[in-house]
Amino acid sequence: MNNLLFFVGLGNPGKKYQRNRHNAGFIVLDYFVNEIYKSKSIDIKQDFKFNSLIYTFKRENTDVICVFPLTFMNLSGNAVKQVLDYYKVSDASKNLVVIHDDMDIPLGSFKLKFDGGDGGHNGVKSIINYLGKDFGRLRVGISKPIDKNYKEYVLQDFLNEEWIRLNDILPTLSSILNNIIREGFEMTMSKIGIFIKK
Repeated sequence: MNNLLFFVGLGNPGKKYQRNRHNAGFIVLDYFVNEIYKSKSIDIKQDFKFNSLIYTFKRENTDVICVFPLTFMNLSGNAVKQVLDYYKVSDASKNLVVIHDDMDIPLGSFKLKFDGGDGGHNGVKSIINYLGKDFGRLRVGISKPIDKNYKEYVLQDFLNEEWIRLNDILPTLSSILNNIIREGFEMTMSKIGIFIKK
């Protein structure tokens, strides 16, 4: 039986949110899925179920399930739990990587982290409420607003120059996800320096 690996991108569904800073998780995972489609050597399937848009494919003896919860950010955990329950995954610690925006990281930077708190992120908080804190995170930097109006800031679109900076790192983030498939989360975390251009 193949291994199971879940990549969950966090964001809000709908056209008006597409380029919001809070949708960085969706943006990263969408880029990754599109790269898989472009490869043409991998059979990828799309489905709508469990309040999510789901893409599945096989690679490196691993069933990869890419999940875009469509419940809106604050209820992301409900959708993710439904997907994991369907695949009979009781312990998400070795199978789940959540991709999300992070104001504590500068725009154009990112971090891999395992477990920890929600950092004030409601989507991560919702997942922790349903599954506990033991899962991998790919934290995508969006920087902090000067005025500290965080709620308004995350729901605003990336400025044009910010959008360019985010898009500049999408190939690197996609390479990281591919490496997680090949070598696992821990090994990828230990090699993260090779993905960062000096």
